[in-house]
Amino acid sequence: MNLNRLIVVLLSILLMSPIRTSSADAQVNSQPHAQAKIRTITAFIRLERQNYKSQVADAMTMLRTAKAEFANAGYEVETLRISTQPFPEYTKGLTREQSLAFFREYDQIAKHEGFAPDIGPAMSKDNDDAEQAELLAQIIAATETINGFVVVADDSGIHWNAVSAAARVNKYLEAHTAHSEGNFRFAAGAFPPAVAPFFPVSYTSGSGHQFAVGLESANIAQNALGASKHDFVKSSELLAIALESQAEEVEAIAFRVEAQTGWSYQGVDLTPVPLKDVSIGAALESLIGAEIGSPGTLSATLAVTSALQRVRARRVGYSGLMLPVLEDSVLAKRWEGGSINRDSLISYSSVCSTGLDAVPLPGDISQHDVENIIADVASLAVKWHKPLSTRLLPVAGKHSGDMTEFTSPYLVNIRIR
Repeated sequence: MNLNRLIVVLLSILLMSPIRTSSADAQVNSQPHAQAKIRTITAFIRLERQNYKSQVADAMTMLRTAKAEFANAGYEVETLRISTQPFPEYTKGLTREQSLAFFREYDQIAKHEGFAPDIGPAMSKDNDDAEQAELLAQIIAATETINGFVVVADDSGIHWNAVSAAARVNKYLEAHTAHSEGNFRFAAGAFPPAVAPFFPVSYTSGSGHQFAVGLESANIAQNALGASKHDFVKSSELLAIALESQAEEVEAIAFRVEAQTGWSYQGVDLTPVPLKDVSIGAALESLIGAEIGSPGTLSATLAVTSALQRVRARRVGYSGLMLPVLEDSVLAKRWEGGSINRDSLISYSSVCSTGLDAVPLPGDISQHDVENIIADVASLAVKWHKPLSTRLLPVAGKHSGDMTEFTSPYLVNIRIR
């Protein structure tokens, strides 16, 4: 075993030890109380095409009840979402034109009712019809709110046909959506977790009538990691304690909603999701004491991941460290400056759930190269048997050094490398 491998193993043992509750608790309690935002409350329905409007109405009644309960407790709820089973299951028998018409109508309902929809994976197995991935590309291009994905790896291994299909979706959305922004609503997902509240890798394989909560808690990570004075073990303790406190409050409300509505609460995704200046990149840098990408970054990502795994809560989704480049002001700046790149993010993915998320690419990248990028992430996921996703944003007409022109409030614009 080489020295670097030994260090990672020993650090893993230390970080995964039970939460200590003496000095760490006291340090957390001495900090001003911070509260996470609720990035999403997501309903999961088993959509029936003939009855879907009433199903959506029922889901929105629950979601609005949940939003009111969280608001009464002082939480800001940013989005309401509805996720379904894989869409080929409920568009079976429709022509392509009929399917597009159905999803255009669904998109209009989503905009009117104020929710974001995810229609699940176009391909779940490698022998699924790749034309469904082409249809997903057309659906996303023809709508403003709909999300979806393609499964590129699972227990059976890498889905090579799906890898190629996902790359074709990326290139289609690059060419057929304004500022190539449609790719923000599409991903290639390996080992996709069930009932994940965050999009685009979200679906249900169950009977529906379920909901989950996703936090925006990068600010909690900033406080905890900043208080640890560059100590990886202490930082993991502080973050686990702080997030467990958040989870207890969130789950108490969620169980009240379950009792009131009859919808089944599935759990909370504890991923410390950023939003521009509320930055997980800044949190990691406060722990490392240097720019992300410097020595110690891998250890910092392990510290955060280990903290999330130790929180006693009903966890769903990824519940791991994600590094969405263009959703985080610090990460975007470091990508633009070269401190982090594709290879370093894949390296960090060996100990966290980041994959390649919200990564800008020049528009002249070939489909072959996009396939290889997706395959690299799928290979790592298969090696470690873990969920990873690839959300790539190639931008038509843009080359290295050009500025992106995304309009989404969730995306930072930078110069493409």
